[in-house]
Amino acid sequence: MSNQNRRDFLRTSAVAGASVSVPYFFSRSQTLADETKAKNDRIPIGLIGAGGMGMGNMRAAADYLDVVAIADADKSRQEAANKKLSNGKADVYDDYRKILERDDIKIVHVATPDHWHTKPVIEAMLAGKDIYCEKPLTLTIDEGKQIRKVQRETGRIVQVGTQQRSTFPLFTKAIAMVQQGRLGKILRVQAAIGGAPTSPAIPVAETPAGLDWERWLGPAPKTDYRFLADDKRGKTNGHYEFRWWYEYSGGKLTDWGAHHVDIATWALSVNGQPTSPVSIGGTASHPVEYKDGVPQQNDRYNTATAFNFVAKYADGTEMVIRNDTDNGVLIEGEKGRIFVNRRKLVGAPVEELKDNPLPEDAIQKAYKGLPMEENERKAHWANFLNCTQTRDEPISDVHSHMKMLNVCHLAGISARLGRTLNWDGENEQITGDSEANAMLARPYREGYEIEM
Repeated sequence: MSNQNRRDFLRTSAVAGASVSVPYFFSRSQTLADETKAKNDRIPIGLIGAGGMGMGNMRAAADYLDVVAIADADKSRQEAANKKLSNGKADVYDDYRKILERDDIKIVHVATPDHWHTKPVIEAMLAGKDIYCEKPLTLTIDEGKQIRKVQRETGRIVQVGTQQRSTFPLFTKAIAMVQQGRLGKILRVQAAIGGAPTSPAIPVAETPAGLDWERWLGPAPKTDYRFLADDKRGKTNGHYEFRWWYEYSGGKLTDWGAHHVDIATWALSVNGQPTSPVSIGGTASHPVEYKDGVPQQNDRYNTATAFNFVAKYADGTEMVIRNDTDNGVLIEGEKGRIFVNRRKLVGAPVEELKDNPLPEDAIQKAYKGLPMEENERKAHWANFLNCTQTRDEPISDVHSHMKMLNVCHLAGISARLGRTLNWDGENEQITGDSEANAMLARPYREGYEIEM
């Protein structure tokens, strides 16, 4: 199939998807995976960040893509990804900007630690690339404003890796039930996301061979590398464990909040209810002391380990974000309630589907009428790649993503300051609290500013 015919086919498929009758998967004679099996039709991609998520995502998208370039601050990860994803044939770089300079690469995947998301995403858009970026999209609320502004100006396709939106029999079906009025007005939503670990003091250690610690830190404050061996992967302020440090992440509130708060906010959105809270507050426990929102110890994990927050909305709806009950999303409406997680979708309204099933196109409508192919992570990639051809907005667009991620970030600011915050969703400002409002942004270290 020629490139032009392929583009025409994808556009036609997107239109056809709006009226498809199957309940879960978009049924068509030729899938995106089928189209990209021929070498000339496969899509080259550049991978920025070759850790666990980058590797896993590239394997999920292996039917569609050829990884031709890899950038990472760790040479051992460069080499491992090149061997496993490209049989050693990809070009490897220390500096991701080398990928953005290449005309043959139109799509990049950003799978770096959270503090390294915004800079390459914005620079990739300005370089004319479409991007699939891991969640959470940003480290701060202000970064979300910047990304959305550049996306509107450039028109680039940006998919966020919240693949629960593409889990058709569970999360997408739950959203379809809400959209079809099976719960009525939503009164309360709950995102239970589990707690976070603590650590003892982690000593300063020698940087592992091949790891460019200066580049890994990037926009974050300059600090020593730390590592403490244990019977697992070890405790560190580097690979994987970065998510338990405020300097590089929002902790569990953004790590898992980006999944379940996302579904809860999506439910409010399809029901025509407000998605920006007017206030948020609650309780949180930290493994270190905080003063003026800043951790007072720098040698151990510092993000919230336990929490219970309530976000209040203008129509009286409440969203609870907590760590201490079954992981999943509870949606309570005037007509009933449902609970959904990665294993089940349950509740009286679900049982009632036996006698009163959803319309056959309900899940397709919840999926914005976009083609439905495969399921979960692989489906999320298919959605992104279809949208790079049709230029439709993907299922996890940056604008709806930041609506929910703002809630997670606000909970984090409330946790660090220990007080309730009032939120002006229209202007995206915390009102009546200049100290909290100053925490909507974080300065970038000199030499790592976004290149506009």
